[in-house]
Amino acid sequence: MDARSDNRSDIREFLAGRRARITPAQVGLPTSGRRRVPGLRREEVAVLAGVSTEWYTRLEKGHISEVSEDVLAAVAQALRLDEDERTYLFDLAKAARPSRRAPSRRKDVEVPPRVQWMLDSMTMASAFVRNGRMDVIAHNALARAVHAPMFESETTDKRGRPNIARFHFLDPAARRFFVDWDDASQVTAALLRAEAGREPNDRGLRELIGELSTLSPAFRAQWAAHEVRIRHDGVKRLRHPEVGDLELTYHALDLPLPCRAVHDLTIYAAEPGSSSEEALRLLASWAATEGASARTPGERSADSADSADSADFSGSSGSSGSSGSSGSSGSR
Repeated sequence: MDARSDNRSDIREFLAGRRARITPAQVGLPTSGRRRVPGLRREEVAVLAGVSTEWYTRLEKGHISEVSEDVLAAVAQALRLDEDERTYLFDLAKAARPSRRAPSRRKDVEVPPRVQWMLDSMTMASAFVRNGRMDVIAHNALARAVHAPMFESETTDKRGRPNIARFHFLDPAARRFFVDWDDASQVTAALLRAEAGREPNDRGLRELIGELSTLSPAFRAQWAAHEVRIRHDGVKRLRHPEVGDLELTYHALDLPLPCRAVHDLTIYAAEPGSSSEEALRLLASWAATEGASARTPGERSADSADSADSADFSGSSGSSGSSGSSGSSGSR
């Protein structure tokens, strides 16, 4: 199946699904008589959008490339789409327009050093940057510690870079780590669905979706629901293998990068004074210790030399007053 066919299928299933979830009573239509379909009929959506039934039927079959933005907006209003769903519908329409561009592998955009400095400065918040395919491309030490099961998962790539979607759906450890795994998996699939609408020619994204669809029945079910999420924030409950249960507030922000790429900066923090904050403090301490032990041999040698100098100075000072110390000790 080519990309154009995929696009028509996405349009059909998305619009039909949104039509099915709206009852006549919600939009002020009569509810009497037998109804063969859940939700609204096509002709009812057409009336609400101010278009003909034939036209809307053609639209729902995926013929969307020539539709004006005003008409799309009217359909979005008739179907009561939220902001993310409306954006997704417009992305599908854009992707349906004729294009000579074949699916290609998007080049990874590395984060500038200043972004890594910003991440490293957040010592009491877990922070990481992810791309649209949900690869974690930069993170701070606390993010590595908080999400240790994901970083240590066999689903990471050869560079040790985690992919949030692969961990969610392909590693059984994710169901233990995420207390609310069902909700988290729905959000993960919805974020990928929005990215697929935004970047229909991303071969790497299509390969990821194909892999998850093949290997995970849970992902197939979530993908078929056509839920869409672009902005996300809220509370995440984690069951950490070292510090136990964590309840963290998280928020994702757009992070513009070179080459017009826009990635997400996601920050997790704990309520001040809570047990989760104490657990984060402990993880941050461990992360700092591990970071120190991971320094280069040259750095460790320099530290050793500094320690030796300090010891020599301390020793010479101690010898000059050794008899006094001894006497003092004896008097106790």
